[in-house]
Amino acid sequence: MKVLFLSASTGSGHIRAAEAIIETIFEGYPDSESLVVDSLKYINPLVDKLVVGGYLTAVRSSPKIYKKIYEKTESNEIICNISKALNMVFSLRIYNLVKETKPSAIVCTHPFPLHMLSAFKRKALANIPIISVITDFVSHSFWINSHSDIYIVANEYLQYDLKERGIPSHKVFPYGIPVSQDFIIQRSRCMILKELELEDRFTVLVMGGSLGIGDIVDTFKALLCVQRDIQIVAVCGQNHRLKKELESMSTDTVKSVKILGYTNNISDLMEISDLIITKPGGMTAAEALVKQLPMLIISPIPGQEEGNADFLVKSGAAQRLDGTDNISSVIEKMFDNPLLLKGMRQSAAAMSKPSASKDIARLIYQLSV
Repeated sequence: MKVLFLSASTGSGHIRAAEAIIETIFEGYPDSESLVVDSLKYINPLVDKLVVGGYLTAVRSSPKIYKKIYEKTESNEIICNISKALNMVFSLRIYNLVKETKPSAIVCTHPFPLHMLSAFKRKALANIPIISVITDFVSHSFWINSHSDIYIVANEYLQYDLKERGIPSHKVFPYGIPVSQDFIIQRSRCMILKELELEDRFTVLVMGGSLGIGDIVDTFKALLCVQRDIQIVAVCGQNHRLKKELESMSTDTVKSVKILGYTNNISDLMEISDLIITKPGGMTAAEALVKQLPMLIISPIPGQEEGNADFLVKSGAAQRLDGTDNISSVIEKMFDNPLLLKGMRQSAAAMSKPSASKDIARLIYQLSV
């Protein structure tokens, strides 16, 4: 089995989903080969810079405008088709990549490369199964493509949603969003606390995604005012300015505080945390569900993350915070009410799909042989 994974780095979740599946392919099918390609970077670094840079600028500086564009691409078929057509303009390089690598299956964890493949699927790639892995808890018209043979979705609700969008039920598998095996393995809390030089107390984990965006500063400031004995761990990702600002804010506090930049220890941090405050990126949310970690949601990116937030709140695994909420009071309420946190943990466990990566790897194998 030789699998080509095509993705794009509009946030780290799409690439991480591919890596999670590759991890289980390597464990379960050691004779297999896998390759992850960031499709936009592969086509042209300038194209990647324009697309990804434009996306990040929009979500950071003009979220309302981005929301309107997102909604238009969902409801306006002409705009959506234009976007799909632009992706197909770049399809020749991807086709050449497929010819060179000769995969037995292609997995797309982002819709961009899926549409690039469409130009060749019917004839040149007819014998290669294409699997789409949706990395959010909501769908979008961008993912709808007649040339995708299989859709992997986060839950059974999305299975019905795709059916309403015209995708036959036999093509849709509600296996879940694939997460690394690091999040499946449970390590000793005492050992993790010792390794990370943290204290054994009620711990609030604050994350802004891999790019460190979101209303982290005000959230952190509110946590410093919580009138309970809590420990705060903040992950700033690649946002070095944010890290310095939080470090400066925490110099005079008596609370146990740890400020981190980019880290590969997210699974351990979730393991020892009692609560996470985060943007509702699909991958981060899936990891938190597997860890049965209650979520407080802040700063969702308009569009897909707002949809994720709605799903997580309705499931009972999360609460959403907005500008009118007193974060300090919310944290104190949760600290004082262990039954509330227990209920959220149970809801998270019910919605989690810890075997997603292995189920997807097995399906890819079955389609490849």
